[in-house]
Amino acid sequence: MRELSTSQKMQGSYVACSSIGADHTLKMFQQLYAIEARIKEQALQGGDKLRLRINESVAILQAMKQWLTEQYAQVRPTSPIGKAIAYTLPRMDKLTVYTTDARLNIDNNPVENAIRPVAIGRKNYLFAGSHDAAQRAAMMYSFFNTCQLHKINPYEWLKYVLQNMHLHTSSNLHQLLPQNWAKNKNEEVG
Repeated sequence: MRELSTSQKMQGSYVACSSIGADHTLKMFQQLYAIEARIKEQALQGGDKLRLRINESVAILQAMKQWLTEQYAQVRPTSPIGKAIAYTLPRMDKLTVYTTDARLNIDNNPVENAIRPVAIGRKNYLFAGSHDAAQRAAMMYSFFNTCQLHKINPYEWLKYVLQNMHLHTSSNLHQLLPQNWAKNKNEEVG
């Protein structure tokens, strides 16, 4: 009976410790996202965006890695918090890559939002008629999402491509991709 009681107390304190650990980690992530919110609010781009990340985010990420390493030695590896830390530590370098390139986001939410219609329509592709038709549909989704990403009207882009693709050879066909078309269109206007 005494062993059971001690075990329950230890488990209770472990659960409390895990909760505190999760709260601490979440607060660090909140700080990182607060920095990204400031970047968005101030409309920072390029070097300014990168400077803020280097000056503020890198220190938080380094502290997070150190804290996770220290905590991992104190928790059971098979516990939920132990598993979470074991999953995160080997990926810390990949989690920090966004602080080295201003074009990268802190997370992949924009990509996930862009591919959501494709994921939702995945079962519909089973009825595309053939494998080739499904690939063509996926390619069009990709083109239209690229248009959306670059704030291009997909109708205008597709109309231009269909009317002008005969003017392009296979070596310069890449100029008709949405992101390149937008650059060329802006150069023609400017």
